[in-house]
Amino acid sequence: MSTLSPFHFAFPVHDLQAAREFYSGILNCPEGRSAEHWVDFNLFGHQIVAHLNPNLVPTHTNPVDGHGVPVPHFGVVFPLDDWKRLRDRLIEANIQFEIGPYIRFEGEPGEQATMFFRDPSGNALEFKAFQDLDLLFATAPSSKIGET
Repeated sequence: MSTLSPFHFAFPVHDLQAAREFYSGILNCPEGRSAEHWVDFNLFGHQIVAHLNPNLVPTHTNPVDGHGVPVPHFGVVFPLDDWKRLRDRLIEANIQFEIGPYIRFEGEPGEQATMFFRDPSGNALEFKAFQDLDLLFATAPSSKIGET
C-alpha cells in the first residue's frame, strides 16, 4: 500500500468546548490552530476542523451488513492492534456506541473490525481495521488478489 497523504475534513459542532473534550480528551487528538468559531485537531495524522454551527442537520442511516449505518460519518482505518487499543479506550470512557465493535463481512473480501459512535454534537464516526491494510479495497477473496 502506498503512503497516504493526510486528508482534511471540516464538520459542524454545536459546542467547541465539548468538541475539544471529546477529540482531545477521549480520542487523544492533539489540538492545532483555533479561532472563536473553529478548532483544528490531528486525527491520527489527518486534519479535521470542528466548526461551530448551532443548526446541525441530523443524519440518516443506510443498511450495511445488517446494521443501520449513520450517514454521513467519518473516521480512520487502523491496523487491528491499534483499533483494539482505541476500542478499549472508548469502552473505558463509557462511550455509547451507535454500532458496537464487531467484525463486518466476516470471511468475505473486505472483512474488517468496525465500530460507530457519535461525538457530543451527534457527528457519526466510524473506526475500522483490517488484519492486512493491503486488503482495504479488496473485491475478491484474498487468495485471488494479485492473480491475472
